[in-house]
Amino acid sequence: MAKPLLVANWKNHPDSLFEAKSLLKQLAKSSKLFKKWDFYIAPPFTYFESVSSRANLATQDIEIFSGTQTGSISTDILKSFGVKIAIIGHSERRRTDESSEMVSQKIKAALKSGITPLVCVGEETRDHDGEHFEALRNSLSQSLAGLNKVGNISKLIIAYEPVWAIGKSAKEAITTQELGETVVFIKKVLSDILGRKTASKIPVIYGGSVEASNALTLIRGTGIKGFLVGHASLKADSFKAIASSILNSSKDE
Repeated sequence: MAKPLLVANWKNHPDSLFEAKSLLKQLAKSSKLFKKWDFYIAPPFTYFESVSSRANLATQDIEIFSGTQTGSISTDILKSFGVKIAIIGHSERRRTDESSEMVSQKIKAALKSGITPLVCVGEETRDHDGEHFEALRNSLSQSLAGLNKVGNISKLIIAYEPVWAIGKSAKEAITTQELGETVVFIKKVLSDILGRKTASKIPVIYGGSVEASNALTLIRGTGIKGFLVGHASLKADSFKAIASSILNSSKDE
């Protein structure tokens, strides 16, 4: 059985290199715990070197340009630091000017460079009539358009990230029934787009108000294979507790 996936998305935090190194030292105290999982940290670019010496490295975005581009970070530079995973289509980027078509181009760029795309999808709102499923289907279809001819598409990772759940308390976040139903739906759409055999190899992880208090509940029996963790990953104790909950889930199964 593959290890569950745990990705820490630091976004534009911590505020200084000193704080970043301090957080890494705290996490290192539980290195035996994190080695049990497929564990990555996606820090700001300026912390790449510090993180790469302590943990598997992910990037929060990837460029679609080639050649000389002021201010851009090429895939070759990312790979030189040891980047293995690229977060693509995060809701915070989609909310600005990143379309599903751009996401598709970035997925292709990642696959061509040998970097695993972690593709974020999720509905803005959830309704009782199920219309949010159609929005989710459209996002997946457009984001994954034209991938059948590019690289090993079975290396994709899907991060289900319901926008409406982000920032809410654990009690207000998605229920296990809602999450389980959505994972089944995502796998069905993946089968329609990429074929059943390929879809069966693509893990679905969850991001959206993941806390130590709800991590075990969210992962048990819902079909998800891990977490994309935001603010809770910036607190060593809470992040360790999330990792421990996945361990407990594995023991129960």
